Amino acid sequence: MDKLPEQIDLLVIGSGAGGLSTAVTAALLGQKVLVVEKEPEYGGTTAWSGGWMWIPRNPLAIAAGISESIDAPLCYLRHELGARFDEAMARAFLENGPRMVEFFRSRSALRFIDGNSIPDFHGAAPGAASGGRSICAAPFDARRLGHHIAQLKPPLPETTLWGMGIASGAELKHFLNALRKPASFWHVSKLLVRYGRDLLLHRRGMRLVNGNALVAALAASAFEAGVEIRTDSPARRLIIEHDRVVGAVIGSAQGDIEIRARRAVVLACGGFPHDMARKKALLPHAPTGREHWSAASRGNTGDGLRLGESAGGTVTRDLVHAAALAPVSLVPRQNGSVAHFPHLIERAKPGLIAVTADGMRFTNEADSYHDFMQALLRAARPGAPIQAWLICDHAFIRRYGLGAVKPVPMPLGRMLGNGYLKRGKTLDSLARACAISASGLEKTIADYNRQAIIGRDDDFSKGESAYNRIQGDASAGNPNACMAPILRGPFYAVRVVAGSLGTFAGLQVNASAQVQDDAGRTIAGLYAAGNDMSSIMGGNYPGGGITLGPAMTFGFIAAHHCAGIDPC
Repeated sequence: MDKLPEQIDLLVIGSGAGGLSTAVTAALLGQKVLVVEKEPEYGGTTAWSGGWMWIPRNPLAIAAGISESIDAPLCYLRHELGARFDEAMARAFLENGPRMVEFFRSRSALRFIDGNSIPDFHGAAPGAASGGRSICAAPFDARRLGHHIAQLKPPLPETTLWGMGIASGAELKHFLNALRKPASFWHVSKLLVRYGRDLLLHRRGMRLVNGNALVAALAASAFEAGVEIRTDSPARRLIIEHDRVVGAVIGSAQGDIEIRARRAVVLACGGFPHDMARKKALLPHAPTGREHWSAASRGNTGDGLRLGESAGGTVTRDLVHAAALAPVSLVPRQNGSVAHFPHLIERAKPGLIAVTADGMRFTNEADSYHDFMQALLRAARPGAPIQAWLICDHAFIRRYGLGAVKPVPMPLGRMLGNGYLKRGKTLDSLARACAISASGLEKTIADYNRQAIIGRDDDFSKGESAYNRIQGDASAGNPNACMAPILRGPFYAVRVVAGSLGTFAGLQVNASAQVQDDAGRTIAGLYAAGNDMSSIMGGNYPGGGITLGPAMTFGFIAAHHCAGIDPC
């Protein structure tokens, strides 16, 4: 570090939604901003995500005539969070979330699409809504990034079709119906032709969707506002002078460099999903840290939490759950690596059940991924591996796919060959292939089929909630959008294990996103955003998008606060 230190206003460590939201907002408020990312690509877990944000009272909902007072989502959060409800944090989020959306909509490259028909996870709870609280990044033309597209993290390959991202919602339905409905075939054909043209001209798709679109739009906005995003630049340590964080030492190809931040340093490194020591300490089901397989970016190894602690920050240890739980399957890749595939979509489709080693169902498969995993943790026998099998028949897997296995016309051979997908001509042979109870599985499916025929799940109420039904498939013509008999072999199974979409436990902050010590005192010059900030949901999961919604909002809040500007 022979060179003079670099001087900026704001240093952001991490390049997911929380970090980029902070950086773009600060730059648009007139600050000189640098984003450093330790990975060779920017985007973090956000680039792999669905891109959905839970933002009650957002401008898109209001424009559609869905209007509610702040009291309704406050009531819902108060019920869902229980003892972990913090009114100051909840109000900061609910008041500033709509402002954040309008700020980015009017001043950046980011555009949104509404999720006005998407209900909260727990529709029977006080204050729950049947829609109007969700938004997503709109598809984004990556050509706007210019040469910066080369460093954008692509979507998780197993969630794409030949590398092309598929937007959730209506677009995904078109892909599932492409060989059944002419309109869907035409829609999909146009997208594939465009993707093929992009490959020829640009060597990658230029129409980005979901979380990839969110990162790309934020990054384009950052570059256009004068922000530098510096990849391959890990943060080594914070610089602390006179009880204030004044910068950080950052690694580079030329050696470590010192960067001074006049306003603040923001930690947004994505939490600790791949930090073995922190998983061991905070996840009871992972006593060695190795019993938990997160679908989050592999670069999220707890760097931000350790940096925050080095300055006196404290990581919350008493959340209901320290991670955003989700069932994950382990997908062997041809290069020898293993992908962690999150099961978010197919579990609610009609004709699938989940069973444990005794062949018995243990939960409503159509409930949220977080609720599914809680049920699996409860069902696990002491000392036994935490795992279950998703079971379906041939008609289901060809219609909807199963995990990383794509539906027709994609072949099944490779996934059968590498052992990811299990198959049996009979239920008995499938059970033997999975090492589960054949008698238990046969009895379970017989009981399930009797209920599926009449469309009522007397065991777990599958298909009764609004969230279940929207995740199901009413067009299949069954009495229950989430149930259909499992009738004809061959039958198939994929094993799921304990996993997550990311982590909840992070640095304790106040309503301005300033990091606090264990006595509640703010640490001057230090903020946290995204999953480096302890989740305002207290380890609960009340709705889809409760990670990215607060990440974007508190990044927006942090940027205003360190600039000394009121976001109102």
